[in-house]
This record gives sequence, C-alpha cells and structure tokens, in this order.
Amino acid sequence: MSAENDGGRFDRLPATAEDRSVEGRPTRTEVIGWWTDRFGLKPELFESYTFWEKGAGKIWIFAADLESPAAVEGLGMTFLRARQEHWKPTTDAVQRFGRAAERNVVVLEEADAKAFLHGETTDPAWDGDWGYLIAAHEIAGGIEPIGVGLYLYGELRSQMPKGRQREF
Repeated sequence: MSAENDGGRFDRLPATAEDRSVEGRPTRTEVIGWWTDRFGLKPELFESYTFWEKGAGKIWIFAADLESPAAVEGLGMTFLRARQEHWKPTTDAVQRFGRAAERNVVVLEEADAKAFLHGETTDPAWDGDWGYLIAAHEIAGGIEPIGVGLYLYGELRSQMPKGRQREF
C-alpha cells in the first residue's frame, strides 16, 4: 500500500491504527466501531466484507477481496463519508444494513415518510440522539430503512440524494 492517498484508486483500509500508512485514513476497526456505536450493528455483520478508501474519506464496502491498491472505477458500494468532523453513512449502506440497527432509528409515520423520501425536512416525535439517524417506515409488519436523516434542533433533515427522491 502506498503511503499517500490517491483519489484515482482504491486502497484497503488498514485493520488497526498500528497498520496505518496514510495519515488520517480510517481503519477497519474504527469504521466497524462507528457503525456499532452509532447504530448498534453487530461487528460480525461485517466479517465477510473488505473496506476501501477512494479519495479523501470516501469509504466503500466490498463483499470479496482484492489486492490493494485496486485501480478500478467502482468497488462494491459507497458506505461512509469519513475524514470530516461527523462521519456520515450513505443511503445505500443504510438501506442495505439498517434493518439490523438497534438504535438511532427514527420510525416515521406515513406522511413524514413520504415527505422524507421527497427530500423534505420533517419534525417527527424523536427523543433520542442528535446527528445522523436511520429514517425508516413500517411496511408489511416490518421496519424498512428509507435513508439517512440529520436530526438537529427538533427537525429531521432528509439526506435523500436528489436522484433518488420520490413523490407519492
């Protein structure tokens, strides 16, 4: 692995801080720990995945293994935005892994879920942590993740990407 960050390739995340060769690069342990601490996901959920950085803080998850570095355009799916003050999960990651979350999931009523999906800010009944939450809705007797919301000052700001916003 190169000792510098290169936005044109994927580099595997180091397992621990002791293995880090690129200053500021998150580690596998830190990434999994963040999902565990923030959303209550079990670390075992990620055992069969590898984690990669492309660019400064764009973390990808891949359900296989490759030699590092990898000079490809895409690898798995985007998973997390790191190297900023507050790490942000991606919509894809929340929709894929959010069903297993045990905390920081706000379950929206139908009107709020529709507004959220359309990219609007809502004010759901939430008495939990501020910051990035998993916005979900009950469908067919189960809780289904919709996407990422940013909860601040009593409102939930939809982080639904413009290209995925829908109106119902």
